[in-house]
Parts: sequence; structure tokens; C-alpha cells
Amino acid sequence: MDSAAVLQRKKPDFYVVGPRAPGKNQHAPQVQSKSLDVTKVLHLLEDPLTANLKERHIFVLKKLLKRNQIGFLLRELTGLARILDICAEKVTDHPEYVPIVCEALRICRLPFLKERASDELNYAQDVIAFISHLGCLMRVSEADVRLQLLETVRSFFSNVAGQPRDGMDRATKLKPRTLPPYRFSILSLSLQPTSPGYRLQLLEHSDLTRSLLLSITLLEDQPAVNVQLLKTLQLLSGSSDLNCALILNVRGAEAICLRMNQPDLSGQVLFHSSEILWNLLESGSKAEVTAQLSRMECVISLKDAFFHKLMNSSLPPDLQLRNDLLVITTLIAENPNSQLLESLFLIELMVFITYPELKSHNPLVRNLKLSYNNEDLKMKKLMLNLLVLMSRDFAALQLYREAQVMRALLVLVKPPATRRERRSASRHWSPVQQEELQLQALATLSTIAPLILDDYMVCQGNTHLLLLLDWCVKQDPLFGQGHDSGRRGNKKPQMRHCIRLLRSVTFTGEESVNQDLCDQGTISQLLGILMQMEACPDEEDVVTLEIKSDIQLILSVLCENDMHRKVKTNNELFGSDGVEMTLHFLRKGCSKFYSGLGHNKLILSTVDCVWSCVVGCYTTEDFFLAKDGVALLLHLLISCPRCVHGIILATLLELCDNPNTAPHIRSWRDGVGHTAPRLLLHLWKQEEQELGVTRNNGGGIEDPQNPILGQYQQDLQLSFPADAPSAAVMEISENLRAKIYSIFCKIGFQDLPGLSTKDYVILSIVRRYLDFKVSEVWEEISRELVLDDVRPVSPDLESLGDICVTAEDTARKAMAEQESILEQHEKENISEEALMYTEIKSHCKHRELKAKSWDNYVSKTSNYEVLKEIKAQRKKSMESSKLEDEGLIPEENFVGRVIAVERTEGHGPEGVNVTVARTSMKGADIKLKRQQMST
Repeated sequence: MDSAAVLQRKKPDFYVVGPRAPGKNQHAPQVQSKSLDVTKVLHLLEDPLTANLKERHIFVLKKLLKRNQIGFLLRELTGLARILDICAEKVTDHPEYVPIVCEALRICRLPFLKERASDELNYAQDVIAFISHLGCLMRVSEADVRLQLLETVRSFFSNVAGQPRDGMDRATKLKPRTLPPYRFSILSLSLQPTSPGYRLQLLEHSDLTRSLLLSITLLEDQPAVNVQLLKTLQLLSGSSDLNCALILNVRGAEAICLRMNQPDLSGQVLFHSSEILWNLLESGSKAEVTAQLSRMECVISLKDAFFHKLMNSSLPPDLQLRNDLLVITTLIAENPNSQLLESLFLIELMVFITYPELKSHNPLVRNLKLSYNNEDLKMKKLMLNLLVLMSRDFAALQLYREAQVMRALLVLVKPPATRRERRSASRHWSPVQQEELQLQALATLSTIAPLILDDYMVCQGNTHLLLLLDWCVKQDPLFGQGHDSGRRGNKKPQMRHCIRLLRSVTFTGEESVNQDLCDQGTISQLLGILMQMEACPDEEDVVTLEIKSDIQLILSVLCENDMHRKVKTNNELFGSDGVEMTLHFLRKGCSKFYSGLGHNKLILSTVDCVWSCVVGCYTTEDFFLAKDGVALLLHLLISCPRCVHGIILATLLELCDNPNTAPHIRSWRDGVGHTAPRLLLHLWKQEEQELGVTRNNGGGIEDPQNPILGQYQQDLQLSFPADAPSAAVMEISENLRAKIYSIFCKIGFQDLPGLSTKDYVILSIVRRYLDFKVSEVWEEISRELVLDDVRPVSPDLESLGDICVTAEDTARKAMAEQESILEQHEKENISEEALMYTEIKSHCKHRELKAKSWDNYVSKTSNYEVLKEIKAQRKKSMESSKLEDEGLIPEENFVGRVIAVERTEGHGPEGVNVTVARTSMKGADIKLKRQQMST
């Protein structure tokens, strides 16, 4: 058949070897027309008889690729993968196969084609295997093949409706992109491209990413390919967390870091390498990435890259890359096993951390040119942050001392120079930049200063901070523009960080530091700042409340263990001004406890300030009591949540050591008339309900063997070590009962005002709390001995038994007392009930007499016979009245109103003597008759 006729057929043909005609060109193949199929092409390439027919291979492969110009079918991908592998093997000896492989890879840029909607699912494994085979083509040494392969992989991202994160802006979201239209020939009208993102989804499950990363070692002599490979890996790592995991599984972070300093005139290798590391940190396992980068070789490579950019960068992209490398370094510093010190990275960096605050003759610093732009500002802040991260290493602290880091940081926290000084100075940070560095330095000192207090004191750190506080109180319209709360000149952020730093320094407990602060008048200065801030109640935000609570905590630490500092001397110590401050905050109450702004912390710090700064000095205690401080604490005890009750009761207990406190507690009343003892007993009852202590209906003891034992302790049957406190001992510090008992011991158990019968029942338990607790401890000892299979000697065993019997007898006596109280209360109720009934009877009798009198009056006026009878009785009564006046006839009385009740030894109504008012009814009638006669 003529070859020209074959080319004009609509269906592509497959050509096989036929007999050669004489006289024909020996290089022109004589072919037969057969259906062109991937399987037959694969057979042509693998058959030993045709395996070496290079020209025919190329001819057939070109025809095959020409037939698939619009994309490869999903069902043919398995055969195509094998064809590409065979061609890749032949490329070494026959470069003619390179265009074939490149053309095949170019077609792979197009979406795969499906004949049915179910092909995507049915051929998913074939697609995964095909994509994995594409990665194996990186073994081909030809640069064209590698470049085409990398371009094909990157095209996977351009054919979907979005792109991965770009290296220059990691926060940029994926932007929709319209898919390019595909033109299908007449033979492919039934074929459809796979859905967008189909290949990317399957790529995550293939070995392509792993193969590309492993091939990085093969590209040392091909820098252009190396750059393209890094671009591809950047896309892969930025598009999927699974790809990042695949890279990390073959230690990809380490491999990228070790090769980031390869010679590259374009500078793209370092940039793309840092972007890949960023993607791995953001989307992969941060711990795994930092572990790989913490190796000595990686740290040295990172150090070389950073210092190269530090000394040779001036353009914004290079400065940003320099800062990115420093951020990666700080993340490595979070790993305890980092080699930043051993690699001399941190040592060489110290010179730049203290520059330009400290002058240095180091040649590296001489060649450093800072432009004081925003990128340089970021680098400076990152270096300060690195100091905080490395402060966990004691060797790093010694390095800080040698490099005078404390001195440089204190220079940064100084109040800014005046406008005239800024004009005369050389080019330096702008006011806004200086403010940011000041805040960053203060935050850094909050961590470092407590660790190197000797340097802090040598550099007069307290003096610097107190001067800064004075400057914060003043108004400066040219400062406070970067972090204010909406006003120019607001230096609240500086004050906040300065107070934080003072708190961290004082909390170390170093007496020399605290004494130096007191000698410089810190107490009075802090009190003045606190009351000045309190004078502006409209500024109650989170920052303001934090500053107030921190100041109170600092005052508590300074005054806690030194009585002299609690007494006011020359307006420099706590004294009455401090007491007034605590009273002011106590009066505010806890209505905003759950506001979320920090009022809860302020209340706790206020009570702690009372405990540390007022209690323990009779002068301040008496002033506190005279200003009704105890009443404020008790009012706070009523209104505050349960979590604050412990510290308030502890403060009251400490105040009770002052003999003037008990009368204040006894005389206190709340808004509804409840007394302090009743409040304490109510808290005791709530505490026992929380612990699950069993009580009877009257609130008394129900189990004499466990009078105060909670449900948790009953369920806990363990044996504790000898050096560990047991559950019975730990329970004392975990609830309020011990504090309430101690307060009652101070104010007494007798003649307590405002208690009800149930309160007396609870009080009987409180009075014996110590006895019950001692017996509970002995009972716990006996139980632990049984659990440990230990039998005490006979005398000890007998003593334990006696203790248990005595404890039970004590509980039974308390139960008897409670029953007596309840019985007495019941008798009082019965007496009151009898009195009420007597009064009811008296009122009923009075109403009967009144009704009878009215009936007599009606009958007298309506019946003449009755009227005559009454008239006769009147005469008779007049005669009897005369006799009564002469004392001859005794007076007749009737029961009137009850005026007194007296109890006797009888039971029920018989035990009540009622005294009633008696009136002379006849006498009254006589007087009435006389009045009628006179009228």
C-alpha cells in the first residue's frame, strides 16, 4: 500500500515491517496499515526483533504523539508510562529519543481525557502510578528532559481554578483562573478532559514529590535545572500538607538547607530554598522541620546565608529574605537541641544585636550599613526576640554578660531624646521606630533581667526603670504614636511593659534589688501613679487594669516581709496612703468580676495587698480597722465568687491577731441584718455540701464515726508515702473550714449575735472541728496500716482503739448537744403556738360579749316589755350600786384582754399561766345608768 494513501486515512495507522522493494530508499520504511495502539507500540519497543530499530521507533512514536496532541487517555496511561521508561533508558545512548520524551511531557501538561464519567475513579491508581513514573524521569541526565518535566509539573497548578501560595506573599489567597478551551477533533467528540484539580489530588498520593526532592543531588552541574526544581518544590510544598509530609519523610528540610548556598548568579536558589522551608514550617510538622534544621551542618549553612545577605543586601527583596532567614533561625532556637551556640552563630550575631546602641570596633560592624527602614526595624526586633528564646541556655546567659546585652537593652528603654537632641544626632531610628524598639526591649528585659540580676544591678536597671516611669506620667505629644489607644502622647504601653519588668524583677525575691527600689522611693511613686490612674475612671480597659493589678502585686512583694516598709516615713513608704488605696479598691466591690477586662485580677491583687502591706503592722492595721476595712472585707466576702473566699478569709484571720478586730467582726451587719458569725456558718454549710459531708435533716451529725469526712475522702482508699501529706492533711488547705474554725477561735463561740437554731447546730460542729480532724488523721493512719499489712505492737494498737473510741464519743456528745438544741427549739415553738391560741380565744370571747351587748340594745329599743324589764333592772342596779359604794357587795368581774403569760413545769396548755385584764361589768352598768338618769 502506498504510504501517501496511508497518511490520508482518518484513523491513524500502525506500521509494521514489510518486504522491501528493490531500488527503493533503504532508509524509508515499507509499512502495512494496521490500527495504531499503545499496546502494539509497546510491543514494538520491547520485542527483541524490533528493539533496535531506532528510526522506526521514532517514526511510530511521533505518530502516536501526533494522535494524542489534545491529551492522553486515562486508559492508556499505564502503557504510556512504560513507553516513557523505555525511551528514558535509550536517551543515554541515543539522544534522538530526547525530543520524543520532551514532546510526551509537553502533552502531559494538558488534562487527561476520559471516555466515561466513571473513568476518573476507575483509573485513579493508574494515574497515580503514571505521575510517580514522571518523577523517575529526573534520572535522565539531559537538561531538556528535566526542564520539560519540571515545567509539566508546574503546569498542573495552572490548569486548576487557583494557584498555590506565592513565595513573596504567603497570605495571598488562591485566585480563580479560567480553564483554557480545548479543541477536539472529529474523532474525539466523545472525549472530555478530567475535572480541574484531579491530577493535583492524585499527585499528593504519588511519589513524584519524593522523587523530585531526591533528584536534587543530581543537579550540581545544572544550576538552571536546579532553580527550576526549587520553584517546583516550592509550588508542591505550598499547595498541600501531604506534600510537605512527603518532603519531610525523606529529610527534605535538611537537604534544602544544606544546598541553599550553592553558587548562583541569579540569587534564586537562596530565595526559593527559604520559601520551601517556610512552607514546610507553615504546612508541615514544625517540630520535625526544626529537628532537621538543628543539625550542625544546617545551622552553619543558615548562618552563612544570613551573614551573606546581612552584609551584601540593600534592595527590599534581599532585606526581606534576610529577615526570613532570621525568623527561621528563631524557630530553630525554640528547639532545645539547636546548635546555635556550638556553631558560633549566636556568638557572631551578638555584635549586631548590640549595634548601634553600643560602639564596636569589630570589622563586621564597620562594613554594616543600616538604612533604618522598616526591614531593618524588623531585623532588630527579631534579634531581640532571639535573645528571649536563647535565654533558657545557661551558656547563652554567660554570652549575654560578655556582650553587655543588658547595657544595650537599657539604652533602648531610655526615654527618647528631645527634639533638639534628635536634630543634632546622626541618622537614627524615627520616633515611631524607637517606640517599637523600646517596647520590644522592655519585653525582652522582662525575661532576661531576672536571669542576670547582677548585670541588671551593675547597669543600674532600677534607676532606668524609675526614670522611665516618671517620663510615662508626663505628656509628650511627639511620642506614643505607634501603640497608643487613640490619643497622641499616650504612653500607656510603655508604662505597662515597665511595670511588668518591675514585677518580674521584684518577684525574684532578691533582697538587694527590692531594697534598692525602696531606697529610691518606689513605693510612694507607685502609689502616686496608681491613684493618678484611678482619678480617670473612664479609662478602665484591659491595659489599665493590668497596670493597676501589677502595681499592687509589686507593693505586696516589697512590703510583705519588712514591717518597716509598711509604716509611712517621710512620705516614702506604704503607710496611711497605701491603706487608703486598698480601701478605695475594696469599696469598688466585685460587680465587674466577670467583665473579662481584668477586674477579677484587680480584686485578688487588692486583697493580697491588704494581706501583705497592712497585716502585720499594728499602725496600719488600726488605721485599716478605723476606716471600716473589716466591714469592706466582709461585704466583699458576700458578693464575690467562691474562688475568692479563701484569700479573704485568710486575710481576716491574720487581722484577728489584732485584739481590736474581733469587736468589728461581731458588730458587723449586712444590708438585711445578717451578722458575721451567721455568714461564716453559712459558708461552712456550703463548703460541706460541696465536699459531700453527710448531715441529717436538722443539719447535725449523721455518722458519728465520720463526723466531718467528705465523700471524696471516703472513696479514696490509698496508702500515701511517709514524705507526702495524706488526704486528711491536704483537705485542710483545700477548703475553707479550717479558716472559718480559726476565725471563730479568735472571736469566740459564746454570745454570738444573730444566730438561729440551725446556726447553733452548725456551730456545735465548728467548735469541735479540731478534735474531729485529729481523730480523722488517726483513723487514716489506722486504715493505711491495714492497707500496708502492718500490725502495730499491742500498746500502740490499744492506743489507736482508745483514740477511735474517744473520737466517736466526742461525736456522740456533739449529736446529743444538737438534739438538745433542736428539742429546746421545738419547745419554744410549742409555747409560741399555745400563746397564739390563747390570744385567739380571748379575741373570740370579746367578740361574743360585744355581740350580746348589741342584741340587748336592739331588743330594748324594739320591745316595750323588754324596756320595762330593763327599767326595773335599772332601779335594782341603782340600789345595788349604793350597796357597792358602801362595800357591802363584792365586785363581779369578767374576763377581758390577756396581758402576760408565765410558763410552769406542766406540759402543753396546762404549763402556761395567763394573766388577763379584769373589768367590773356591774360597776360599768351602774355608771351608765347614772349618766342616763342625769340626762
